[in-house]
Amino acid sequence: MLKYIISLSFIFVSLLGWSQSKPIDLQPKDTVQKTDRYGLRVGIDLSKILMSTLDDDYTGIELVGDFRIKPNLYLAAELGNEKKTKQEDLYNFTTSGSYVKLGVDYNTYENWFGMNNLIHLGGRYAFSSFSQTINDYQFFSTSRYFNEDSFALGSQNIGEYSSLNASWIEAVLGLKVELFSNIYLGASVRLGLLITDKEPDKDASDGFQNLWIPGFNKVTDNSRFGSSFNYSITYFIPLYKKKKEVRKKYVDESGGQQPPPPPPRN
Repeated sequence: MLKYIISLSFIFVSLLGWSQSKPIDLQPKDTVQKTDRYGLRVGIDLSKILMSTLDDDYTGIELVGDFRIKPNLYLAAELGNEKKTKQEDLYNFTTSGSYVKLGVDYNTYENWFGMNNLIHLGGRYAFSSFSQTINDYQFFSTSRYFNEDSFALGSQNIGEYSSLNASWIEAVLGLKVELFSNIYLGASVRLGLLITDKEPDKDASDGFQNLWIPGFNKVTDNSRFGSSFNYSITYFIPLYKKKKEVRKKYVDESGGQQPPPPPPRN
């Protein structure tokens, strides 16, 4: 019996010595490969649906989408249709048409691993094709001999003027926050600069200008700038994954974190 105990003790001591001779990795590497999801995000502008419900003189819809091509860079687009009737001081008109906006968004927000929220800056090139209908108008006159309460109504140039178009560029500031898995709530504000504006023939329309453009909103005589906003709900469709890009840090001899040293010059 004693012989077996001595043999087992010898084997145990040998295994213990072998395990201690094996080097111990005090800084084990993370073997889990971190990836970012890439795909298409599509949705709808909630603000235009709400305005269509609350305002009898407005109808509109806008589809929104973006596609991730770099860790912080997205291709973005909006496609919409709007119809609005507006009463000015001397005339009433209806504008109806469609528009498309194409551009990019750059995400400035540094996400934690597994998150995909955005605080983005971007730009768009936009084009709108529309028609304008002059419903009625009044002649401005300092004399109201025949109609003391209002100006005299005009009878000419009332009707629809089609084949109108406009183009502009937009600066975009916005955000997108993931509410639930792959479902995002977004908001953005836009400042547009009108580039081209094809108006109705001045002889046929008696000088009526485009005062409202789908996608651009109100047009004024003294400024080519316009503004708009949207509130969107979108769904992210993951298509593929890429290895997450990690910023490398250089640790000097004292243990402090420093930026990596510059490459040697030739």
